[in-house]
Amino acid sequence: MATKKSMWVLFGILLISAWVLGSAIQAGAETMNFKLYTYVIKSEMVSVGDVEGHIVAFNLRGSFYTFENGDVATVSAVATTDFIKGSGPFMNYLTITFEDGSTIIVKGQGTVGGTAAGALASGGWRSEIIKGTGRFAGTKGTLTSKVKYLPVEKGEPGPKRIGEGTLTYTLLPK
Repeated sequence: MATKKSMWVLFGILLISAWVLGSAIQAGAETMNFKLYTYVIKSEMVSVGDVEGHIVAFNLRGSFYTFENGDVATVSAVATTDFIKGSGPFMNYLTITFEDGSTIIVKGQGTVGGTAAGALASGGWRSEIIKGTGRFAGTKGTLTSKVKYLPVEKGEPGPKRIGEGTLTYTLLPK
């Protein structure tokens, strides 16, 4: 009888411990909201030729992110796109570099919407954090953002974007 009672007590302690530890891990998630400004550094586009306005492109972008907590970061992005009249899928890698040299690298995929005339209008996507360094070493999480495209001005290799986003991450134990 005492053995049965001891087993129930032990089981109860394990159950409560699992609940407490599980809650602590979830509570460790951090969020960083930011505003962004991004511009094209280089763009190479090739017409596919199957339908009007179909292009495949490779782009290099630079960005500035300003975070609500006062952090500032520069961002370099490498992207490929497959657009028909300004709409279609893309894939990109972003390297977010903070003032202290720490980085977060994300991989994103999504779609961008265009206007009837073929101009880029807006976009939104979710990216997965694939690596972090410095204070973000071992980071896992996501980056979500929404952007608005600005008109291309004379001499620019591509459109600028303004927008906002959120980094949601958890630092894994080392």
